[in-house]
Amino acid sequence: MMKGKFKFIDLFAGIGGFHIAMHSVGGECVFASEWDKFARITYEHNFKNISPKLFSSGNFNADINDADVDKIPDFDVLCGGFPCQAFSNAGLKKGFDDTRGTLFFNIADIVKHKIDKGFPPKVLLLENVKGLKSHDKGKTFKKILEVLDGLGYKVNHEVLSSKNFGVPQNRQRIFIVAWLKGENSPESFSFPFGLDINNMPIMDKEDLEEKVKPVKVGDILESKVDEKYTISDRLHAGHLRRLSEHKEKGNGFGFSLFNKNSPYTSTISARYYKDGSEILIEQKGKNPRKLSPKEAGLLQGYSIGKGYSIVVSDVQAYKQFGNSVSVPVVTAIAKQIKKQLL
Repeated sequence: MMKGKFKFIDLFAGIGGFHIAMHSVGGECVFASEWDKFARITYEHNFKNISPKLFSSGNFNADINDADVDKIPDFDVLCGGFPCQAFSNAGLKKGFDDTRGTLFFNIADIVKHKIDKGFPPKVLLLENVKGLKSHDKGKTFKKILEVLDGLGYKVNHEVLSSKNFGVPQNRQRIFIVAWLKGENSPESFSFPFGLDINNMPIMDKEDLEEKVKPVKVGDILESKVDEKYTISDRLHAGHLRRLSEHKEKGNGFGFSLFNKNSPYTSTISARYYKDGSEILIEQKGKNPRKLSPKEAGLLQGYSIGKGYSIVVSDVQAYKQFGNSVSVPVVTAIAKQIKKQLL
């Protein structure tokens, strides 16, 4: 491996949040997999010039279940924001085999195959929803940790929020870093934490290439957006009615309204295209509006218009950004992986 360079694979790749992060710290993507055809269009458009060999070699795979593990190139780092499926046999304690039938098994199978061939990956970086830890009363997460340990990896995990990494969104996700056990392997991995809720730096300043600056929602808002993003009177009335009903029942559900001075939004989801209820932007003298697709991308840390392009419909763009990892968070972790483990 060349000094400062490493190879990675991008599983459940979505629109490339991991790709951006790993490439920024010297990584070369040698294999990627994504089943959604619209996400594949976005991914290829934005990375065909950055990682031309990935596409010319035929290593951009459409479905991880169809991947031939023998043909996956050797790599140093595995990245994957895998979907959380129920582990039907999680209580049977069969180790590796307990994960069969789940998408996590695809990750474990690729790693085991490389280990058996004598080319074990050095680091695994996995991402999931915060609720993974409590899924199936904690059995799912326990099984994941057991399998990674059984494959020969030390593991650390942390829940991080995007709002502490330079984007105004309170998006909490769990990140798992697993590194190969060995004579020179560290005892632990230190996650970056960006800024705390009081905007006080709590990461070692030496670990920051540039200081994370506090942001607000106005920093990602366009000065002018199409009127089509303003919600209709009917939809607005429906949002208000549901909000009132929820308040009467004493719960907190309903739409969420923000303005340019808000410190951060709630979490954008893949269903945002439906009614925008989780993030609506105030407008003086008229109904609130949804984020534009560009703003949704900026909210996830994508450099829209500055190297990253939206090439699909609004509906697909909302789905893609809602499903994506937050680029600045993964980039901060990637820098620490490079520094501590590679």
